[in-house]
Parts: sequence; structure tokens; C-alpha cells
Amino acid sequence: MNTNAAPHPFVGMWVTADGHIRQELLPDGRYDEARGSRQCAYTGSYTVTGNHIDYVDDTGFTATGDVRDGVLFHEHLVLYRA
Repeated sequence: MNTNAAPHPFVGMWVTADGHIRQELLPDGRYDEARGSRQCAYTGSYTVTGNHIDYVDDTGFTATGDVRDGVLFHEHLVLYRA
């Protein structure tokens, strides 16, 4: 395993325009989503296939997202790179 490989380009912080929802895609395939003052509101794993992201929350809830033109469309949310 190459531990010096560059992280996937989607790794990092994504936020809604108002900053209320902050979703961090971690390099180990995990995510952490904060909402307002509630840190770690949702946590789980994600996989990337092309520009598509599949999420599985630690509670078993699933969601999807797509990155188009540098913008993450995650279910009903629109998130931008922080």
C-alpha cells in the first residue's frame, strides 16, 4: 500500500453557502458532518465512483451525492469547497 499517495480530490471540507452544514470527507473513506453548533451530527463512510459519492451513515442510513463543476450536490443540499 502506498501511504504517500495523494488524497482523492474530493477529500476535504464542503459547506453550504450559509455555512450551516459542514461536511468533511476524510482521506480514510469516512465523513463527518456538522450542522450549526452540533458537531458530528452525522458520521459514516463513503465511496467514490467517478463523480458520484455513496454514503452510509453509522446508523445504516444511506445517501448519495454528485460533484459537478466543483460543487457537491448531496441529496437536497448544495455544498462548496471550503
